[in-house]
Amino acid sequence: MEEEKPWVLISEVGGEAGLNEELADIVKQHFRIVPYKELLENPQHLGPKIQVAFQWKFLPEFNPGLFKMLPSLKLAVSGGVGIDHLDVPFINSLGVKVANTPGAVSDATADFAMGLLLTSARKILEGHQIAIDPKTVRIQQSLMGSEVTGSTLGIIGMGDIGYRIAQRSCGFQMRILYHNRRKRSAEDEEAVKASYCEGLDDLLRRSDFVMLAVKLTSDTIGLIGQRELSLMKPTATLINISRGQVVDQDALVKALQSGTIHAAALDVTHPEPLPRDHPLLRMPNVLITPHIGVNTYNTTCKMVEKMVENALAATRGLPIPNEVRSK
Repeated sequence: MEEEKPWVLISEVGGEAGLNEELADIVKQHFRIVPYKELLENPQHLGPKIQVAFQWKFLPEFNPGLFKMLPSLKLAVSGGVGIDHLDVPFINSLGVKVANTPGAVSDATADFAMGLLLTSARKILEGHQIAIDPKTVRIQQSLMGSEVTGSTLGIIGMGDIGYRIAQRSCGFQMRILYHNRRKRSAEDEEAVKASYCEGLDDLLRRSDFVMLAVKLTSDTIGLIGQRELSLMKPTATLINISRGQVVDQDALVKALQSGTIHAAALDVTHPEPLPRDHPLLRMPNVLITPHIGVNTYNTTCKMVEKMVENALAATRGLPIPNEVRSK
């Protein structure tokens, strides 16, 4: 029965960037797994049998060298919603289709975005450090955070993730502004009491918290730079859950050092991780997490299940549910 299953390439089972055993078991129900290391050890024998390649945490890299070893490949599928790391036109030119896992990551990412906002605003990490410090014998009351309830949240990028952040923000009675390539429907806006800002500058000037939830494209690289940061309130916080390249990090450092903005909370940087001597790592008004917005058991299972769904469709000659096409 194992021989009858189609073959799929994965990075590894276990390890820092591999599928854990439970996730690998989801794949094994339908496919015979070939770890990348095994492919490298015997590419002539294994390569022609592989019909699908899974990319998990950006590994294995979908580069020309890999595709050269996989002459029978039908689908390259990446776990996650971002496709900025994929050369879709090149992959398609090889006769290979591309898919991702949109929707599966939205709730976990939106939850995490609100977690970053709350942790930064209310100085939860600093409070934790004071509470556990062996030198603490009396709790000082001087650690003051920013009010979240009733504040103004500006969301840049009102796709699925951005909209779910807006839904969560309603529970804090936040005033919601958004900037997007396309205006959401009147029904969508009414449901979360969101106001559309046609110009980005207007949103930046009015927001207490600015949330970046855009895709990384040629238009969004460096979207937030010195000029944009200078428009924000000196009491404002920038939160980035999209991609590190959306923000000019040198400009961000200067804005945080000078008091142009109050704070930043980042789940993404460029590169990841940052060099250990990077100034953002030493700033008291910066919260950084290691790109873990999707890291929950339920979400990773949903991602792998979507990857399998797309892969089965490809091997059976059926339409691929989450196919990404060249523009």
